[in-house]
Amino acid sequence: MTPIQTLSLYALTACAEIIGCYLPYLWLKKSASPWWLIVAAASLGLFAWLLTLHPHPAGRVYAAYGGVYIVISVLWLWLVDGVLPDRWDLVGASLVLAGVAVIYFAPRNVSL
Repeated sequence: MTPIQTLSLYALTACAEIIGCYLPYLWLKKSASPWWLIVAAASLGLFAWLLTLHPHPAGRVYAAYGGVYIVISVLWLWLVDGVLPDRWDLVGASLVLAGVAVIYFAPRNVSL
């Protein structure tokens, strides 16, 4: 899997999880239709399935995914919530993305 494919899969996975959690939030806090819970459940099912498509061990996938989730959440803040991320959001997201790159793309034949 190429780095672009990997990051795209992580981004899609994060979107599925965020949507799966955001829709119940809309139902509970914003009086959205309870029918959205069906879409939320399907989105969380998609999220779980997408995690299985990564070729690395589960722990490494979860660690790297967590960083991508943070970056996608900052984008969600801007695009969905309408809140412009401040410089600290961007600095934090950049640091996390650097950590993702180290965890996921580092050569594994090197020992400590």
